[in-house]
Amino acid sequence: MKIEADYKLNLKTKEVQDKVKKDVQLGLKDVMVDIANDVIKGSPHKTGHNRRSIAYKLGSVKVALGTPQGDEPDFINWEPELKESEAAIFSTSGYGGYLETGTRKMGARPYFKPALDRNIKNLPKNIKAHLE
Repeated sequence: MKIEADYKLNLKTKEVQDKVKKDVQLGLKDVMVDIANDVIKGSPHKTGHNRRSIAYKLGSVKVALGTPQGDEPDFINWEPELKESEAAIFSTSGYGGYLETGTRKMGARPYFKPALDRNIKNLPKNIKAHLE
């Protein structure tokens, strides 16, 4: 799941442009953390492997969220390429997408889409809070 905060600036000073860019990133990070936490809570679990493999990336910063303290995450060598105003939440378990959408032998157990639907509406509010 990839989210982009798209904005156009017609501001004269570089100082103001930099502040707006920083505040957009902070607002996006707030929403991404909320979505990622809901994804982890909603992930179907039998062994907990998929839950532990969920991470998010904001620009160039990657965070492993589902990993218990002290454990190293089992990251597959895949990461989305993102601009600074983009963020992504992903599962590196190898079967997270099958859980979300189902297969011909297993029904869908969505956990990404419900988390996104619950939290994405907070993005403009979070950006505005950082701008004030």
